[in-house]
Amino acid sequence: MILAANVVAWAAAFYIINRWLGNFAFRGRISVVAFLLATAGSVLAALFTISFQSLKAAFRNPVDELRSE
Repeated sequence: MILAANVVAWAAAFYIINRWLGNFAFRGRISVVAFLLATAGSVLAALFTISFQSLKAAFRNPVDELRSE
């Protein structure tokens, strides 16, 4: 899902950035590296979050959770 969201974001960002940069006299190119770094950052953030929540749930005592229900 993260990769699919990044592909949609790539298309939108590429279109918006191209339109914005078209207004300048000296136009720069859009690098694919920036999109790949953004994707890698979002995937790493998601993996870190999922891993942290999984470890937190794994080390929790099940008896305490069942007691509250």
